[in-house]
Parts: sequence; structure tokens; C-alpha cells
Amino acid sequence: METLRGRRTVVGMVATLAMVLALAVGGTLAADQTSGPFAGKAVNGGTVTVSQNGGKTTLTLSKDFPVPGSPDPHWQLVDTKGTVYLLDRLKLKDDRINTTITVPAYVTSIATVQIWCAWAEVVLGETSFAAPVMAQTK
Repeated sequence: METLRGRRTVVGMVATLAMVLALAVGGTLAADQTSGPFAGKAVNGGTVTVSQNGGKTTLTLSKDFPVPGSPDPHWQLVDTKGTVYLLDRLKLKDDRINTTITVPAYVTSIATVQIWCAWAEVVLGETSFAAPVMAQTK
């Protein structure tokens, strides 16, 4: 009986350690993290903050983000496997700016946030977080 309890305790500790290591190596759970500043051809400055709300992951640009003058800027994400996801337009009708987006459920991690010009097909600026962010997929 004592051996069985001891094994359960060891198994529980190993499982906990495995979860901690997976988060440390593979990324962190997205919980209001702010990136470094954007750097690139047309976007230099400003940051992006990732947050979790109601099982969804959202990205929000800082108030000091310099909106590029290019004709068709978009949000673009790169995951930890190198897959690129072209998302919503940054500039909307009537000179409105799409400063917050909800990350689609099919994007499971975020390694890099880019501002992509779909017209010129060039990265205007990019930034990343201290560690890759694991997005919620509810």
C-alpha cells in the first residue's frame, strides 16, 4: 500500500515537472505580455500586447505605433514552426486603424508579429515577445 502511494506522488511530481518544462521550452501562456519595439523598413517603434480574454487571444498595438503610409498594410503572424498567417487589414475605411485583432483558433503559437504590405509584398516592420506565446484555441 505504501509503495502505491509513493508511486502516485512521484508520478504527480513528474507530470508537474513535465508541464513546467514544456512551457519553459515551448513558449509561455499568453497573459498580457508586451513585445519589444517594431523594427523594419517603414515601421520603427510601437509595441504589441497579447492578452487572453474569454478563451480568446487578442493582439493590441500601442498608442505610439507609427501607422505606415503604404497602400495595403496587414497584420501577419509567424508561429514557432515558421508558418506565416496573413490576417486582417491594418487600415480600414474612413481612415480608421485596426489596432486590435482576435487571433484565429488555427494559430496555436505566436513567435513574431509583422506588419505586411500586401500590395508591395514586403514586411514593413516586425517584433517578437521575450518567449513565443501559446495562443488559446477555444
